[in-house]
Amino acid sequence: MRQIVLDTETTGLNPRTGDRVIEIGCVELVNRTLTGNNYHRYINPERDSDEGALAVHGLTTEFLSDKPKFHEIAEELRAYIDGAEVIIHNAPFDLGFLNHEFGRLGLPSFVSHCSGVIDTLINAKEMHPGKRNSLDALCDRYGVSNAHRKLHGALLDAELLADVYLSMTRGQNSLSMDHEVETSADGVAFEALPLGEIIVVAASADELSLHETVLAGLDKGVKGDCVWRNYSPKV
Repeated sequence: MRQIVLDTETTGLNPRTGDRVIEIGCVELVNRTLTGNNYHRYINPERDSDEGALAVHGLTTEFLSDKPKFHEIAEELRAYIDGAEVIIHNAPFDLGFLNHEFGRLGLPSFVSHCSGVIDTLINAKEMHPGKRNSLDALCDRYGVSNAHRKLHGALLDAELLADVYLSMTRGQNSLSMDHEVETSADGVAFEALPLGEIIVVAASADELSLHETVLAGLDKGVKGDCVWRNYSPKV
C-alpha cells in the first residue's frame, strides 16, 4: 500500500480570495515504511504573503521570486501522488488550495488523482476527544521530537506527521493507559492515571437474602419471574 503524507504552506487562508500555495512537502510510505522518496517544492505564488501567514512560515516574496510557478510543477506533483492514499492533518485546508490550483490550470481536481484521503485531525479528535490535537500536541502525546521546528515548513511538518500517523495507527500494546496530563484553558491540570487492579467485593449472605426478598416482591407484582432473575444468582 502506497501512502503520501502531505503538507502545504500558503500565502493566506483562502484560495477564493487569491491566496496561493507556496510550498508542498510530501513523504512516501509503502506498507507503513518510510521510503525516503520524498517530494518537496517551493513555489512562486506571484503575490505577497499575508502578514500573519508570513509570521508562520517565514517564506518571503524575495525568497520565492525565482522559484517555479505552480503550472511548472503541477504535472510532476500529479505523477508523484497518482493512485496513492494521501494523509493530511486538517485535510480540507490543504485540499481546498490544491484543488483550486489544479482548477486554475483547467486540470481535474487534485483529489481525483488520489485513491483516498485520511484526515489525521479527524482521527485524533475521535481518539482523544476534548484534548488538544494540533500537530505539536500530537508530537508531544506520541513522543515525536519537534524541538527543531521553529517555523512551519511543509516538508518538516509532513515528516513529523508521518511519525505521528504511524504511532497513532500502531495499535494498543497494553491494557493499561499511558500516564498523561492535560491542561484546560484556565490552567487546571487533569491527570489520567494507569488502571490499577480491579477489586471485586462479593455480596454477603445477608445482602443476598435481602436481594432475594426484593426480587420476590417484583415477581409477585408481575405474576411470574421478573426480568432481573436473568441477571441474579439463585440463593
